[in-house]
Amino acid sequence: MKKTFREMKQHILTGISYFIPLVVAAGLTMAIGRLIAGQSVANLGETGIGYWLYQTGNLGMQLMVPMLCAYIAFSVAGRPALAPGFIIGYVANNIKAGFIGGMIGGLLVGYLVVLIKKYIKLPKSLEGIMPVIIIPFLSTAISGLLMYGVLVGPITWLTNLLTTFLTSLSEGSRFIYGAALGSMATFDFGGPVNKVATAFANALYTDGIRDAKTVQIIASMIPPFGIAISCLLTPKKYTRNEKETLKSAVPMGCVMITEGVIPIAARDLVRVVASCVAGSAVAGGLSMMWGVSSELLNGGFIAFPFFSDPMKGLICLAIGSVITGVVLSFLKRPVTAEDEKEDDLGHEVAEDELDEISFVNVE
Repeated sequence: MKKTFREMKQHILTGISYFIPLVVAAGLTMAIGRLIAGQSVANLGETGIGYWLYQTGNLGMQLMVPMLCAYIAFSVAGRPALAPGFIIGYVANNIKAGFIGGMIGGLLVGYLVVLIKKYIKLPKSLEGIMPVIIIPFLSTAISGLLMYGVLVGPITWLTNLLTTFLTSLSEGSRFIYGAALGSMATFDFGGPVNKVATAFANALYTDGIRDAKTVQIIASMIPPFGIAISCLLTPKKYTRNEKETLKSAVPMGCVMITEGVIPIAARDLVRVVASCVAGSAVAGGLSMMWGVSSELLNGGFIAFPFFSDPMKGLICLAIGSVITGVVLSFLKRPVTAEDEKEDDLGHEVAEDELDEISFVNVE
């Protein structure tokens, strides 16, 4: 079983190695466009350099989960898994499963392709249609049915549960309310929990209640800054590629684009998420307790001059980032030679290697 989990981790790391350039290219392009926009993206209009840059980056970011899903599947089963992987990645986006849904989908597609190759045999005269018809169709159809049939129900249930939870908290302690909202805003980097926090804050904003939106803005900026602080405190706990990733993740975080840290989070999901949630919870609680509100819906540092109290907003961001950095530095393991080697993954699995893949291996 341990060997199986190691193999899955290697496939996920391979997918990450392929999609990092997409996150960097799209994220920075979008960030520059966002800076040109100023107070509101609507200022960009429908033409011009700022609009083109923002739209290019925004469209690129929509490819993030499909690309991650596709190249995880590619690592497991080679080229035949690429097309189904992209499709199922879009399915993960559609059901709002986030990058975790993309990772699950990639592994699902990859191992389905392995099973199809092993157990579906055609006459020699028809073998040519296997990689272009049989494998793509069956792996896409079966994976799609499983994603919609199995994942959508739990995600819908979780969404309703969290919305009810936030509504009940809004009538109690402001610190606990802000802490819960801040934690949810950063919990899964754009997944279903984050989507609930965003929708809740946006709904309150339209009703003229704008302190929840401030919590979301601050919490969304904490992961890149907190992880960067951790890297400065304990550089030996980060691989070379993770340090390079932070060079783009931090500028993206300045304009509230959190996705730049997903490659780092995916490598050490539990520790990174726990640390980011700890910092965001404290920052969100303080912001809500102090009654800091925002006139803008988003924008990161661009929104801070439009806070009711910009200085308190900066203090919340600083406290949350430092807490995340310190906690992560304490929890994270030092990098080993094997970690550095895994960081260089990014190859196609040869056909003869597929026969060696097992689903249950007891050692």
